Amino acid sequence: MDPRIDGTLKTWNVDKGFGFVKPINGGQDIFVHVSDYPTRGGAPEVGERLSFEIKLNKDGKKKAVNVQRPGAIHSTPARRKVRAHAGPRNSVFGRVIALLMVSVVCAAGYQYLAPKLHSTASAASSLVGEPHSTSSPALPTPMPASRWQCDGRTHCSQMTSCEEAKFFLANCPNTEMDGDHDGTPCESQWCSHPFAK
Repeated sequence: MDPRIDGTLKTWNVDKGFGFVKPINGGQDIFVHVSDYPTRGGAPEVGERLSFEIKLNKDGKKKAVNVQRPGAIHSTPARRKVRAHAGPRNSVFGRVIALLMVSVVCAAGYQYLAPKLHSTASAASSLVGEPHSTSSPALPTPMPASRWQCDGRTHCSQMTSCEEAKFFLANCPNTEMDGDHDGTPCESQWCSHPFAK
């Protein structure tokens, strides 16, 4: 195998597809044809570094063959190999990191929001419970039904005695006879006297 020589592209004729390479160690310029030039790396550029071997053409003149671009040949495949091997690992590793970050964010968000959600739920349940507590206050123990029954009367003006008002308040729905919710109905009409019946 002939030794490889390093040089730079001194001239290049785009129309004719050839040029000359100047060896770094000196000596005569070497002819180079586009057919011996590497296709990878784009069109030939004057001044670029090259590595080549020297052969004699059929006329006995020297020409550069097996021309390579040292930067393109030696670094690009190595980078591609590294990317080829590191790419899947990086992608899997990146996905694992992303999942861990999402998990941490979700856990932190839950720890931050859980107490607020609990207090909001408690407040909501208390609000839901309030209508029952206000509309249905603690009623006195129902009196045994005797001569009255719920017939739709709800106001004190419809009652005939304190005892009747107490029966309706204790046993009938939607009564409006205990404005202060103290369990004693019709205090200004029928049940104002301590011994009213």
